[in-house]
Amino acid sequence: MTINEIQDEIIEEFTEIEDWMDRYQLLIDLGEACDALPAEEKNESNLIDGCQSRVWIVCDEHADGILQFRAESDALIVKGIVTLLLRVVNGHTAQEILDADLYFIREIGLTEHLSPTRSNGLLAMIKRIKMYALAVSVRG
Repeated sequence: MTINEIQDEIIEEFTEIEDWMDRYQLLIDLGEACDALPAEEKNESNLIDGCQSRVWIVCDEHADGILQFRAESDALIVKGIVTLLLRVVNGHTAQEILDADLYFIREIGLTEHLSPTRSNGLLAMIKRIKMYALAVSVRG
């Protein structure tokens, strides 16, 4: 699936849930289902600056140029948010990620329903993912 197809799928899933408390619960459920990072990967170099909660993002580059991200947070709702974000970008090339407009965030109303500090954290997560992609594209 393309990045836009995945985003459209997420928008559809969230549109079916009208109440924001239920949407928050979906994010928490996504966070609970996310695999934990090994302790050695929860280090300063993988820690995202600017997040209210502690968030770590790790990027693995496959031989075919596909990027695979893994993440964890100490807050379930944030873990759910980063899980959604990774669902969109995982399995794509650096260039696809760099070119992507991550419109699903505004379409599902996430930015307007997050506190300013959580919104800043989300932007920091996106920035880190784009920086990983940029580093890979420059090298390649």
